[in-house]
Amino acid sequence: MRNRGGGAGPWPRPAGGGLLRTDSIPEVGEDAAATVGMSETLSEEEQNELRKELAKVEEEIQTLSQVLAAKEKHLAEIKRKLGINSLQELKQNITKSWQDVTSTAAYKKTSETLSQAGQKASAAFSSVGSVITKKFEDVKNSSTFKSFEEKVETLKSKVGGSKPASGDFGEVLNSAANASATETIAEETQEETH
Repeated sequence: MRNRGGGAGPWPRPAGGGLLRTDSIPEVGEDAAATVGMSETLSEEEQNELRKELAKVEEEIQTLSQVLAAKEKHLAEIKRKLGINSLQELKQNITKSWQDVTSTAAYKKTSETLSQAGQKASAAFSSVGSVITKKFEDVKNSSTFKSFEEKVETLKSKVGGSKPASGDFGEVLNSAANASATETIAEETQEETH
């Protein structure tokens, strides 16, 4: 028996060419000339043996395809009986994938880093808020603001008259605006009557 496997040593090639065969087999779409050239190097007996093996492999592939189709049909029937539809399957796959992702070290480290960054950002915003509040208090306590507030109080007392002054700056501005509007309307009414 000839060793056509191309390998060195006394080991015989398995019957039918077997899985250990190393000579090239033409791919689909290769030149017909290459295929003809190869068949010329095989003996008639080897060609018949290969044809039998080819038929056997094609038959096995067909059988496996039929078995696979039957298994897929059986799987679909089981899923139908269990009430599992493709949307539920997708949800399950996504849930499992998410669990797989969240259990990775990279996710845990990233999550921890983002959590720390969020805490630092929160602390920074809190600090900025405190600084702004302090600045508003400083402005409110400044001599310029006090002078402006006194002028508004004076204006209010001149316009509003007998109302006692309240400490709320917003109320002071509103009452001054209302008094000014009332005074304007009163003046217009007097001019129309004269």
